[in-house]
Amino acid sequence: MSEAVVSPVVTFTKTRPGGNRDSPTTEYSSLLRTVRDAGLLRRRTGFYWMVFSIVTAALGGTVVGFILLGDSWFQLLMAGALGVILTQYAFLAHEASHRQVFHSGPLNDRAGRTLANLFVGISYSWWMTKHSRHHANPNILTKDPDIERDFVSFTPDDAARATGIYAWATRRQGYLFFPALLLEGINLHIHGFRTVLGKRKVDRSWVEISMIFSRLGAYLTAIFLMLPIGMAFAFLGVQLAVFGLYMGASFAPNHKGMPILPHDSKVDFLRRQVLTSRNIKGSWIMDSFMGGLNYQIEHHLFPNMPRPHLARAAEIAREYCETHRIAYTQTTITESYGIVIRYLNRVGLAAGGDPFDCPASAQFGR
Repeated sequence: MSEAVVSPVVTFTKTRPGGNRDSPTTEYSSLLRTVRDAGLLRRRTGFYWMVFSIVTAALGGTVVGFILLGDSWFQLLMAGALGVILTQYAFLAHEASHRQVFHSGPLNDRAGRTLANLFVGISYSWWMTKHSRHHANPNILTKDPDIERDFVSFTPDDAARATGIYAWATRRQGYLFFPALLLEGINLHIHGFRTVLGKRKVDRSWVEISMIFSRLGAYLTAIFLMLPIGMAFAFLGVQLAVFGLYMGASFAPNHKGMPILPHDSKVDFLRRQVLTSRNIKGSWIMDSFMGGLNYQIEHHLFPNMPRPHLARAAEIAREYCETHRIAYTQTTITESYGIVIRYLNRVGLAAGGDPFDCPASAQFGR
């Protein structure tokens, strides 16, 4: 179904198979059992080795192109390609953090930490802490770090706190959202540095510090040795801009504009994950472009499910939700971006004034 409104209407009924509103845990258990029996939780390590090999081959080609081009503004094409490649590595790190790649938990952690810190340059520990909180409490006020007030306000109350030039930007935050993502790459790296160098305890902090700074040193040395200083800074700017935009454009469609729940809402796991998530329609091309994040509902319901199985799981979950009359939302990528922009602009209207009541929060209250 295409999304027509911000907060879907949900009704509950006692229907098959094996679950009802009086026993929501049984509903999810039944769905999970169906998915497990279909073999969709089995690891697909070979698939991930294939993806890693393709991305690494692309990285090798980009390095060769960088060397051959030398002092040329065509290097900015290599910078853009590198931004895309690093995002693909970030997708793999994300999947390893969810135990999707290997059977061994420690092996997944080593792979995720290496990819995140040494390849992408962001802190694995920071990502794990933030992302785990998000998965446990998607779109829940004060609990989901992804909807905390930052440059963007996701609730009218937060938007109403904006003053001065910030209020002006907040009222237009939907239109400014995607341009602002050009700076998200810098933001992610800053969070990484703050985490590994901060006072809070970080798991394997010296491993992360050595990886992040080794990568940074080698990367900057190669760029500034090979290119004139102006071109080197332009290369860095394009790479970071493409990386930030690609990362943000892949994660933004999944929850923004979906219902935001009160911090004390009483919503069972199945509905909490489905009602606050949005899938993106598409073929295997979309699967590759978004690293499997286009199946956001299934990713939240079965976070350790390998990417190749998400499409089949989506068929099962959609039918299950339809049977149980649980709103299951999916749109095209362009429709989702439009929803995000309109939603953020609507929230931004509260900037410098009184917040409006959010029907999505009231809908799924206590």
